[in-house]
Amino acid sequence: MSLITSSLPIALLICSAVSSVFVSTSIQAASTLADFTFTNAKQTQEFRNLIEQLRCLVCQNESLAASQAELAQDLRREIYAMMRAGQTQEQIVNFLVERYGDFVLYNPPMKPSTYFLWYSPFILFILGGGLFIRSMLRQQRISKSESSTNNFNIS
Repeated sequence: MSLITSSLPIALLICSAVSSVFVSTSIQAASTLADFTFTNAKQTQEFRNLIEQLRCLVCQNESLAASQAELAQDLRREIYAMMRAGQTQEQIVNFLVERYGDFVLYNPPMKPSTYFLWYSPFILFILGGGLFIRSMLRQQRISKSESSTNNFNIS
């Protein structure tokens, strides 16, 4: 009796794992780009362009179109539903920016809250160059002082 009772949670765990694999596979299959159909080719192209311009918040370096993350699939379905409901691209982008911030855009707008995103590469490059030059100058001073010390020892 205790053997059956102790193995019951393991059996339930195995069943839930197997069922979640089948459910997640069917969800992934249901959210491929081919599954999003519109009444005309223009809407289809607008949808594809829009999801290419938006960043996957999980992958961060992939567009919503390329990402297979669960959140990206959900966002594609949500964008599809919003476009089918007649919302414009601007309305959809504004909704996503309001919900997730400017990070969802591959090209965030230039404003005070995004100055760090825009200027940090240049600042880091200048700081790195300054540290490199400082290090080289310090190395030159050390080698000059060592050579002058060696000259005193020879005489």
